Amino acid sequence: MSREAFRVRFNARFYDPAFRIEDVAIGRLEEIAWEAYAQGRKAPVTEKAGAGYVDPDYDLSVEWREAAQRIKAAQEHQQNPSTRSRVLVINASTRNDYTCPGEMSKSFRLAKRVEAIATDARFDVDFLDLSLLSSDHDLHIHPCKACVSTAMPLCHWPCSCYPNHSLGQVNDWMNEIYERFAACHGVVIVTPVYWYQSPSALKLMIDRLVCADGGNADPSSTQGKDPQRAKQLELEGWSYPKHLKGRAYGLVVHGDVAGIEGSRAALADWLDWMGFIEAGAQARLDRYINYYAPYATSHDALDEDKGMQAETDNVARAVINAVTAIREGTLRRPDDALTPPRAK
Repeated sequence: MSREAFRVRFNARFYDPAFRIEDVAIGRLEEIAWEAYAQGRKAPVTEKAGAGYVDPDYDLSVEWREAAQRIKAAQEHQQNPSTRSRVLVINASTRNDYTCPGEMSKSFRLAKRVEAIATDARFDVDFLDLSLLSSDHDLHIHPCKACVSTAMPLCHWPCSCYPNHSLGQVNDWMNEIYERFAACHGVVIVTPVYWYQSPSALKLMIDRLVCADGGNADPSSTQGKDPQRAKQLELEGWSYPKHLKGRAYGLVVHGDVAGIEGSRAALADWLDWMGFIEAGAQARLDRYINYYAPYATSHDALDEDKGMQAETDNVARAVINAVTAIREGTLRRPDDALTPPRAK
């Protein structure tokens, strides 16, 4: 970016006239931000990687290390047989009562049914509300940069692309979301269909979870983002570790006109690929609510659709049963012991 373009972009955050009394201070901050941008100070606070890394002298991002340690602790807690079973319930609608419609989404309402069923079953429930991306101040899931398309080891677990302080790409939610996935034994995603596809908030999360499927847990092995080192590692033989495999999943996909079957199938395929375990046919639900009827009556239609409500409850129960069986050692993927001839 040119210096002037950077200045305009930076100062857009201070458009409110209330900031005018601090214009001199804002100008100083803008100078510092420009210097960070010009020098590419992506991770300005680092420390030596130390023991346990391929290159102990590599300058490792402190923020990345802290995230990796939290995820490792969550995974260890999840694998401890003495802990309570935990289900992650995801509301994938981007709408909530703090956004412009000022009305709660149907996905949120259905996800709360799943939460209630799991709580009654004495599961710990973690409710991940992706609609907060549209209502919380400066909360983001920054887009995936497709590092994996260069070489799988270039995609780090957890993602090391963010935060990028030189670009102001901060407050990225994914390090917390990785930890929440690592901590759970089962996942239920409740989502609407937006224009035949998953809502953008859900798709952003899905793309950023690519590092959980084959990602490299040691950024020092690629000296950060060195593409040649990453390519060499992959060509020498990469194991493509599935960091979240073995968790149960359920899906509730709803729409009003079209797209539910394709969206549900795509989500199931993604979770299957990640090594999750399907909780049965009743855990994969797609239904229309208020089919070809006015949007204004859609919540009334959900209230009246007792079948849809009961089917959603059964998705929750199926995942609860699957998690219980997985932890007891009586349920596993039938293809677990097979080596795929096309590892990727």
